[in-house]
Amino acid sequence: MGEVASVFEAHVCRSYGDYRDLTIEELPLVGPARGEVLVRNQAFAVGFPDLLTIQGKYQRKPSLPFVPGSEFCGEVVAVGEGVEKTRIGDVVIGTVLLGSFAKMVVAAAENCMVLPESYDFVTGAAFHNAYRTAYVALVERAHLQPGETLLVHGAAGGVGLAAIQLGKVLGARVIATASSAEKLKWASSNGADHTLDASTPSFRDSVKGLTSGVGADVIFDPVGGDVFDESLHCIAPFGRILVIGFTSGRIPDVATNYPLLKQMSIVGVRAGEFGRLDPGGGRRVAKALLDLATRGKLRPHIHKRLSFTQVERAFDEILGRTVVGRIVVLTGQ
Repeated sequence: MGEVASVFEAHVCRSYGDYRDLTIEELPLVGPARGEVLVRNQAFAVGFPDLLTIQGKYQRKPSLPFVPGSEFCGEVVAVGEGVEKTRIGDVVIGTVLLGSFAKMVVAAAENCMVLPESYDFVTGAAFHNAYRTAYVALVERAHLQPGETLLVHGAAGGVGLAAIQLGKVLGARVIATASSAEKLKWASSNGADHTLDASTPSFRDSVKGLTSGVGADVIFDPVGGDVFDESLHCIAPFGRILVIGFTSGRIPDVATNYPLLKQMSIVGVRAGEFGRLDPGGGRRVAKALLDLATRGKLRPHIHKRLSFTQVERAFDEILGRTVVGRIVVLTGQ
């Protein structure tokens, strides 16, 4: 594994705003505290929440300066006191609140899982956050049942593809929406039973047509804005709309008489917060995800692999809405 240096390289945010202002700096290395592990990072995923964090627009606004990033994959090189299940030399998928855009990462041991044998560093880095969001949303919050109809918006993104794959594992019929024919092709190849062009003015009639006029039982919505508004008109009675995020840029409103009349639920999903509020539930989710990944039921689609110096390019593509699945940055170690 090699000697551990006293400094490491990381992307640092020193002011909120433009991701182009991130700088690569050498930072002093601090060893793991009790319950923590030190990981030589091999790869990290870059996502829309990272962009919002750098802009100062995310739900959690960290103190400056900080190292962005929340998911990674690498080799454990040191363990803190009290760590029993994770050993030096283990290859792990991990999550942190901040700090994964770096060549070394300190993380809580309980937030790391062993890399499945069929995964490499790249797929490992792209796995946890997307599939945790999908699992918390569909299983823990929506209680999606076999035979129900699941409508997935933003279906070609990392979280959208995760929701399609997991929805099929759970026995649902999946309808996917995306903004281009190319993206819809990827939604189909990941298991969607039906695909709809999200760029058309209305999808409600198509959803109702596919469901004999009833509507979707569960709607997975990371987009918000007009997509959420339209979803209100194609949700089935007793249905559940899952609020995942607002990539459209607009946070929608809803008159509360509408959920009353439709007997529907609007359910907020923050997967990381779910585990912090319910540690037992968080462990249950992690165990289930590792089992599904190990059995080959879930696998991230990698849009592109970039080098450590190309984080800016990753954000360019995210803003350009060209990404299908996840972008992963290799640290080159």
